[in-house]
Amino acid sequence: MQPETTTAISGIQIRPGRRIPGLDEDVRRGLLQPPRSLPPKYFYDARGSELFDRICDTPEYYPTRTEAALLREHSGEIVMQTRPDEIIELGSGTSGKTRHLFNACEDHNHVCSYAPFDVCAPMLQESATLISNDYQWLQVTPLVGDYSAGLDNLPAGKGSRLFVFLGGTIGNFNRDEARSFIREIKSTMQPGEHLLMGVDRIKDTEVLNAAYNDAHGVTAEFNLNVLNVINRELNANFDPSRFRHRAGFNTGARQMEMHLESTCDQSISIEAIDATLDMSEGERILTEISCKYEYDEFSSLLQDCELELLNHYEPPNRYYSLFLARST
Repeated sequence: MQPETTTAISGIQIRPGRRIPGLDEDVRRGLLQPPRSLPPKYFYDARGSELFDRICDTPEYYPTRTEAALLREHSGEIVMQTRPDEIIELGSGTSGKTRHLFNACEDHNHVCSYAPFDVCAPMLQESATLISNDYQWLQVTPLVGDYSAGLDNLPAGKGSRLFVFLGGTIGNFNRDEARSFIREIKSTMQPGEHLLMGVDRIKDTEVLNAAYNDAHGVTAEFNLNVLNVINRELNANFDPSRFRHRAGFNTGARQMEMHLESTCDQSISIEAIDATLDMSEGERILTEISCKYEYDEFSSLLQDCELELLNHYEPPNRYYSLFLARST
């Protein structure tokens, strides 16, 4: 099956390799009976994306600035070791941190192309235009699609590729799902191609909890905003003021968990799926997990997925890691 060209964004629309449920199905399956949960992808409407950018600027939220510092310091070494003909980034967003790789390419006179892969076509078009203006030597081809729907229909590589998956987003998969996803990336790679992945580390619980409970309440607002998304998309009547943000580290599962907790007994109408959600005071909806890893665990995971670990970069406090691996 060949990908279809989407001229409106000067990129490629990637057909899903498997069916992905929509919001209506996820709400019906995840909210109407306990334990209640929602996938975190619904956080990122326009308001949610704006709030997440603000989260990244809070003093408590270390992952974004730590990863950016690692990329700033080590991108030259990464580019020279991998020498990619193409950088393909899964979940690229606005490609802000990836610019460190482009800067390193410039510094070392290395020319490659860039394929940002994300679900939001307007955002990809805007970021691709900005990047093309700033790096006129860089050919940018946006790929529009949902990487969680499979990588089967990615276009053929333009020479050797460096796959990039940043932001610690691998943590949003549970550990079994993370293994499956990395194996799926591996299955699309040719021998000798590379994977660069950002991974959040296990650390002091106070540091983790503070990162998801910032003093200004931006993360709480971000979490609660998903109720507005359901209201808008499914004609529901959630009242965010009747919920509170709860986040904490689950030591046994080695993951951060974000919940929305009902502050009272309440009934919520969800007209689009002809359903009523009854919640008791104190009952919770799990909205996100973020698995944290030790170095040994994640390096073993890469090995299990038939990827050879080439380099590992971490700050002195070992809060975060960049893993660079090669397909064997």
